[in-house]
Amino acid sequence: MNPLTLVKRIQNINSKEAALNISEEASWHTKYKDSAYVFVGGIPFDLTEGDLLAVFAEYGEVVDVNLVRDKGTGKSKGFAFIAYEDQRSTNLAVDNLNGAQVLGRIIRVDHVDKYKKKEEEDEETERQKREARGVCRAFQRGECTRGAGCKFSHDEQFYYSDDLIMTI
Repeated sequence: MNPLTLVKRIQNINSKEAALNISEEASWHTKYKDSAYVFVGGIPFDLTEGDLLAVFAEYGEVVDVNLVRDKGTGKSKGFAFIAYEDQRSTNLAVDNLNGAQVLGRIIRVDHVDKYKKKEEEDEETERQKREARGVCRAFQRGECTRGAGCKFSHDEQFYYSDDLIMTI
């Protein structure tokens, strides 16, 4: 479904609830009472975590900003997950920022039912996992464009010879 259609649907639901004077307990927001995260889509690619923090801090104390980036280039993918200290702030952010225009782009802000924060591994553990998977064949040919996002090793001391890993 088109993201702008979702923005309009949420705005319609909010305006109907306001017109009918729906209580907080009966609101559609209640379904998300156990999650302090919101999804933000349509973010201008130039925005940083600090910029998002500045915008979203208007509705409560932000405790986590996960601006999703391309592993290889480090550039923003245009969406993020933001956590508030108090779940009630998510309602304010969704109601007030969904459909807002930021640097010429309309952003979509919606609740996240269940958000699983990715555990960050230390560099040594990540290196060991890559080595266990083997050397990137595209890297050997000089064609790998994934950089740090590649799940295989780019360690030049290993090479493939008839599918056997050998050290030089």
